[in-house]
Amino acid sequence: MQSFDIVIVGAGIAGASIASALVDAGVEGARILLAEREDFPGYHTTGRSAALYSALYGNETVCALTAASRAFYLAPPPGFTDHPLLTPRGCLYIAGEDAVGELDALEATAQRVGARTTRMGAHEARAMVPVLRDELVSAALWEREAMDIDVHSLHQGYLRRARAAGVVLSTGAELRAAASEGDGWVLTFGSAKVRAATLVNAAGAWADEVARIAGVPTIGLMPLRRTAIMLDPPAGADVHRWPAVIDAGGSFYFKPDAGMLLASPADETPSPPCDAQADEWDIAVCVDRVQAAAELPVRRVARSWAGLRSFVADRSPVVGRPAAHPGFFWFAGQGGYGIQMGPALALTGASLLLTGKVPVPLAERGVDVAALSPDRSQLRQAD
Repeated sequence: MQSFDIVIVGAGIAGASIASALVDAGVEGARILLAEREDFPGYHTTGRSAALYSALYGNETVCALTAASRAFYLAPPPGFTDHPLLTPRGCLYIAGEDAVGELDALEATAQRVGARTTRMGAHEARAMVPVLRDELVSAALWEREAMDIDVHSLHQGYLRRARAAGVVLSTGAELRAAASEGDGWVLTFGSAKVRAATLVNAAGAWADEVARIAGVPTIGLMPLRRTAIMLDPPAGADVHRWPAVIDAGGSFYFKPDAGMLLASPADETPSPPCDAQADEWDIAVCVDRVQAAAELPVRRVARSWAGLRSFVADRSPVVGRPAAHPGFFWFAGQGGYGIQMGPALALTGASLLLTGKVPVPLAERGVDVAALSPDRSQLRQAD
């Protein structure tokens, strides 16, 4: 039976990033296993992301982690990737008369995290995205430093960095059993068993399932299905220069993507952990909402898909060891923000795993152990 110091369950962006961060933290001589239930990492949520970096998207903890991730994105470690992780896009948050207060809240977030924004009226917003309807857009907030994220390069960079340092990646390795033994675990993956001193739960939508297998209290994780579709751009329109457009009220977004428009109704339909598929009703809702705000003739839906965004009650990530199970480490509940805040969250996770503390630069941004803890009162209320 092989023995590892750390076994990480899940090799999507969560598991891959914390594996890489542990390596960067200098865990010399430690044996680390990265176990993925699918045949290749990133099959589920990681591979289905809208891939936008916006420091205004999410709650206070998420936005602080996102802002702190910017430096990594702009200057990743040498050899991490051959391509830029961020490319200019910009993001236009739009609001009708009944949702202007949402723009005020976004401006307050921008001031808190140091993001540069510009408030503008409907005429200025239409100058940027000419298809926006005047009657439904009364004001907007322009986040100029929002960027497109190369999710594939980010994910592969993490995996490459981890494997180069000796992390063992095992695919097709679904956790079947986890038995506490002394100060560690005996874990069963298919017919194979391994020993682990620490079990890191980075299983995304399946994270509560992993906890149940290990006999650890769950965190009330809620996988929520989100739909995305690809649309043809309007005839003759140069959409390449358009920013991402997000409804400040949270009812839809669209952005240029590979010469087309990626759109979503920002739906959050409860779902069991699964290989999520787009629902015809959600596709129709997406088309209706986008067309209500923009003059976008939809002749066809070129492609559709869905992914699961997994949240807990307070919509902040869950990172840390439960007091009653110190050999178990949560790295879950990242919702739809796991990519944009990934670098800073991985750094935080590695630090909490090794020292029990949040790194000082992140603590100075307001990232707090208590806000991430699996023992926080908000989670117990959710149960």
